[in-house]
Amino acid sequence: MVCTRRFCAKLVRVSLFVPCFVDQLTPKVGLATAKVLKRLGHDVEFRSAQTCCGQPSFNSGQWGVAREAAIRALGVFRGAEAVVGPSGSCVAMMRNFYPELLKGTPHAAEADDLAARTFEFSEFLVKKLGVTDVGAKFAKKVTYHDGCHALRELRLKEEPRQLLRAVKGLELIESEEGESCCGFGGLFSAKFPMISTAMVQVKGGALARTGADFVVSSDPSCLLQIGGWLSREGKPILPLHIAEVLANDA
Repeated sequence: MVCTRRFCAKLVRVSLFVPCFVDQLTPKVGLATAKVLKRLGHDVEFRSAQTCCGQPSFNSGQWGVAREAAIRALGVFRGAEAVVGPSGSCVAMMRNFYPELLKGTPHAAEADDLAARTFEFSEFLVKKLGVTDVGAKFAKKVTYHDGCHALRELRLKEEPRQLLRAVKGLELIESEEGESCCGFGGLFSAKFPMISTAMVQVKGGALARTGADFVVSSDPSCLLQIGGWLSREGKPILPLHIAEVLANDA
């Protein structure tokens, strides 16, 4: 048990799940996630044998390939006390769709077990640890983007907002399109680029109109989509993962 003025929680050994986008494009998000968990006193490990969760294959109908990825993940995270990832999308794949993929196979029970031990980062802090104030400081105006998988598959909405409201100096400004899809959708943006672009125009425009300094989300893939559009349009608002906000304590 570790206790401070802000929280009192049982120590947990956390196995960090690092999605492909984080590993290849935004590794600082993974580092920020680990920093926050360690600041709270928890033991953080990274199992280097982990690979893609299989979501691209699953979404394209290649369920056999996705099933192989899922079975590999079961082995990688076997015995982990808690698996925590900074991506609502990839966590939703493991939590909701691994049991579906492996139903009726010898791996079904283990898929259900892993699903029960896998958490999105903000979810883990608020719902598992009971923590909202992690000692962060960030004197900026931010607006929050609800990634589709975190909102609709994991049913997470208030958890990231609770964490942001507890950050010292931070002002949270809601957008009128807070729950709207950014248009990324993985393969969707590649298959339907014109529709994807139209969607991010609506989303990005609404975010820019808030006057916030940063758009924050729990999904790095959404932030890449939104950040790309904001940059091309010259909008003075930058993308930032919630873990990076919470890791800031200066």
